[in-house]
Amino acid sequence: MVDFGKLPRKRVREMAAAGERVLECYRVLHKSDANVVGEVLRGQGEFYEWDHYPAGDVYDFETHSQYYYHTHPPEDRTKKWGVEHGHFHTFLRPKGMPRGVAPAKVADYEPPKDANDALSHFVGIPMNQAGFPIRLFTTNRWVTGEVWYEAGDVIKMLDRFDMDLALPSWPVNMWIGAMLCLFRPQIEELLHARDRAVRDWQAAHPGQNAFEDRGLEITSIMDISVDGQIKKVKKALNAKRT
Repeated sequence: MVDFGKLPRKRVREMAAAGERVLECYRVLHKSDANVVGEVLRGQGEFYEWDHYPAGDVYDFETHSQYYYHTHPPEDRTKKWGVEHGHFHTFLRPKGMPRGVAPAKVADYEPPKDANDALSHFVGIPMNQAGFPIRLFTTNRWVTGEVWYEAGDVIKMLDRFDMDLALPSWPVNMWIGAMLCLFRPQIEELLHARDRAVRDWQAAHPGQNAFEDRGLEITSIMDISVDGQIKKVKKALNAKRT
């Protein structure tokens, strides 16, 4: 659990501003009777399970941030997630990473042919049927085909995620970056829990490659509430002003 009182004032201010951006995105979308998920799917034709939306993902060639939305089959979705429409996956590619971070020294690491393909996954953001976020989760390496970076290095990358694009939807691009900032403390906790889950799995399954074991898919998960998070951030910010 996050102790908001122990967060640095600068971090709390950043989270408060991010919360305002999230609500502003909701306000603008609501005026057009739209939502985050609907914006991503708009103009994409028939919605198919597993396909990435929008087609080709969203990639900012200046910041090298990337995301896509997709859904699993209903039976798979219900078993793993409960009530969920689909989820976003968020990434950063090496050209956007801060200096000093490098892929983890795992036994089977092979650098990709294109160095910029050594991307890192941050979190997934499941959405409900109304188009609002309900959870955050991290995954094992095989799930997204990412290159594995230790949690500490992934956390250093978080400030570099920025979707500074008008397409496919300016509100959605702003929203997804703001979500990573608003829930930054929880994401850090999930990333550390991810690393522990893989280590524990490897210890319990000697002789197997934990990073490629299909028995380990979701490495950490947490329910979230945007309204609840904003209230806690405001309370922490007010406390730091007194």
